[in-house]
This record gives sequence, structure tokens and C-alpha cells, in this order.
Amino acid sequence: MSDNVILGSGIAGLSAAYHLKKQGIASVIYEKDNDWGGLCGNFTIDGFRFDRFVHFSFAPDEYMQKIFAGSEGMIEHVPYPVNYYHGYWLKHPAQSNLSPLPTEEKVKIISDFVRRPQKEVSAIKDYAEWLRVQYGNYFAEHFPFAYTRKYWGVQPQEMETRWVGIRMSSPSLEEVLTGAFERQDKCFYYAKVMKYPRRGGFRSILNNVREGLDIRLGKKAVAINPAQKQVTFADGSRTGYERLISSLPLPEIIAMLPDVPDVVVKAAQNLRYTCGYQVSLGFRRPDVAQHLWFYIYDEDVPPARVYSPNLKSPDNVPEGCSSLQAEIFYANEAKVPPAELVLEQTTEKLKQICGFDDADIVVKDIRFDPYANVTFTHGIYDNREIILNYLKEIGIESIGRFGKWDYLWTFQAFKTGMEV
Repeated sequence: MSDNVILGSGIAGLSAAYHLKKQGIASVIYEKDNDWGGLCGNFTIDGFRFDRFVHFSFAPDEYMQKIFAGSEGMIEHVPYPVNYYHGYWLKHPAQSNLSPLPTEEKVKIISDFVRRPQKEVSAIKDYAEWLRVQYGNYFAEHFPFAYTRKYWGVQPQEMETRWVGIRMSSPSLEEVLTGAFERQDKCFYYAKVMKYPRRGGFRSILNNVREGLDIRLGKKAVAINPAQKQVTFADGSRTGYERLISSLPLPEIIAMLPDVPDVVVKAAQNLRYTCGYQVSLGFRRPDVAQHLWFYIYDEDVPPARVYSPNLKSPDNVPEGCSSLQAEIFYANEAKVPPAELVLEQTTEKLKQICGFDDADIVVKDIRFDPYANVTFTHGIYDNREIILNYLKEIGIESIGRFGKWDYLWTFQAFKTGMEV
């Protein structure tokens, strides 16, 4: 038995164990996978390294910046993401960079922007209405409506709006007109510098954190008995605890508990999220990757986002090579297509978009994660509060993106581990 048991070796779980250790408090981390890092983990195939989903760091806190930099340091990128829309490449955000589009489409977008409905934020009832108020009907329907279905797996009217914050840019008419007439060189992104480790992939930001921690791999928790303070694992083993800290997704941990009140079970069932594939491609050519990352609005193209691991750091590929990684998301209750089909469809579409062919491909890989993003549908906050209050009552502390059930960047997830 360990006095302090932590479930999950992602960024939040490692942070919790690290900060307990700094106070002289020992803990044991139990991880279901055969490697540590969670969604911050990575894998390597034939010298090509790929992260599990895609990350950069823009932690504002000097304490975290120093930890994440480690001994290797970080590469600083000014974020200039782009958008792919019906064969056109637009700088991000698209609403401020319309110049590549045909005149007819720009006129429709700007006309609707000028005529867009005027409403106070407090009067807006859902994300669809928020988008129409911000951008006008034509742009809303052709750009963020389409992307919402691809990224969040739901219709925009199913979502509330408190999550948006600084993540969406709301331009003035002057900014829209300027971007429609000329290419703009300034960085519009909400974080002006994005950092990535020089070596070892994104997971290496946690190298110093994990040093000396007791991490037990291949230990998937399947049942928790709060009365007996005991966790049972898939291999039949058990451990007792005095303090239980969990980064597991809220629906999963509720399913492990006995005699959960119906209201809590229903709240967990009502939580929405996306799962997703990562399609990873390695090329023997150095020039396939042209953009640090880009968004795709075309709904006949499976990925919502595509990143270039070799542009994040040249350490991610063999010399003279390049790489792409695409993210394809689905609503949790959706029927997910077979991996082989998604891999084939994604590769074929990226051939057209990025200009490579089969002879250029050295590595082709697809992997699935059951949890990708929390989806902010109506009722999320009430349902989340019901579950977190119940866990607190039975002595379980919840941390991390899926433990807090929130839209957390990596440094925010790390902070939830610090706070225990």
C-alpha cells in the first residue's frame, strides 16, 4: 500500500507526484499504458518521432518555463498557422486574411460581416449564434461551422460559449477590409511565441519532473472502493491508499465506483467529448512540410488540423527528411470509421494538398486515442460540478484536462497537479 496513489502518468499526474516529492511526500503513479506521458507522450518509427496529439508550450509562469526547458532548452516559434479552404491558403485567422479568395466570395463575406446581427454577449444563446454575431452568416457557415463539426464532432448550436475566451479572434471592419485587399505579415495568434523542446519530442519537457518518481506501467485501474480505500487493476492486483489523486476522465472514474447515485451517473453520461486518430507520415524528402501547422475547413478531408513535427524541431526526423501529423476527431457517441479507411482517405487527401506521392513516404502510421478534447455542450458546467462534488465527498481528488473536464492547455494541466 502507498499512502499517496496517483492514477495516470500524464502531465498532471507527474506534476502532482513531483510537487509532493518536493515536500518530502512519497507517492506511486499507476499508468495503464506501457510508457509514461499520457497525451504528452510520443513514439518513434524508423527515426521519425511523433507526439501523441500535438503540443507547444506558452507557459507564462517563469517557474514552469524553467522546468519545461530542462537541460536541452526550447526552440521558439512565432506562430503563423494557415488555413486550407477549397484549394486556397489563407493566413490564420481566416476572417482577417481573406485576400487569396476570389472577389465574389470576399464580397459575400464582407457584406454579411457588415450586416451581421448586433447582440450583447449576455443575449447570445449558443456558439452558432455567437459565430453569426462575430463574423456574419456567410463566413460563419462556411468556416467555423464546418470546423466545429470536424473538431468538436457536434453542430455549433449544441455548444455554449464560455470556453471561447481569447481562442477566437474578432476583427474590426477595418481589419477585415485590410486583410481582404493585401497579405498581412503580423502574427494574429493569441500566443506570440510557442516553444518546443530542441530534442526528445514534447514529452521531454517532463524529463526533470519524472526523474526519481515511482511509476508503475501497465496498471489499468478498473475498480475503486472508496470505503475500503482500495484500487483494483486489470491484472487482478490491488493497492490500498490513504490519498487518491486521479487524472482519469470523469466518465471512466465514475464507472469504476460502486453505488454511485443516479444523478451522478446521469451527469457522467451527459458529458460530451471527442476521440481521435493521429495519422503520422514520414517522408524521404525535406520539403513536404511547408507550415508549422494548418487548419482544414473542407469537410470531405478527414483531418481538422495538420502539424509538421520536423518544423517543430529537426530532431524529430532523420537528416534530409520531413514529416506531417494529422488529427481526425469524432464525437464520443459517433461510429468511428476503421483505422485503415481513415489512413487511406487522409493520405490521399494530403497528397493533393501537400504535393507528395507514395514514393516519398517512408513511414505511415495511425493510432487512436479514446479521449482527445472536452466538448462544451450545454449543461457541461452543471454536470461537471455534480461529478466533482461527488468525488470530493468520497475522497478522490481530480486533476488534469479530463479530471477537471476543462479546456486546459498543457501548462494549465501541469498547474492542477501542482495544486494538490
